[in-house]
Amino acid sequence: MGSRTGSGRGTLATLPLVTLHIDVNRDACMGSGNCQFWAPGVFEIDDDGIAVVVDAAAAPEDKIVLAADGCPTKAITLTRD
Repeated sequence: MGSRTGSGRGTLATLPLVTLHIDVNRDACMGSGNCQFWAPGVFEIDDDGIAVVVDAAAAPEDKIVLAADGCPTKAITLTRD
């Protein structure tokens, strides 16, 4: 489960890198801007009034989850590798 550090004083756990994928269903998005409110820097509303992901690393994961949960049309889908 973990490996001992050289000094034997602690345990170092090796965890796999998990990637969070963010998808916006452009047909379902109504451009409310809730996603921008909950995860600023991650989402923007484009010229068509639809949310787009601009920087998935711009906010902590818990804020991105709030953005997806707060989407009134549930247009944001989060999946993990």
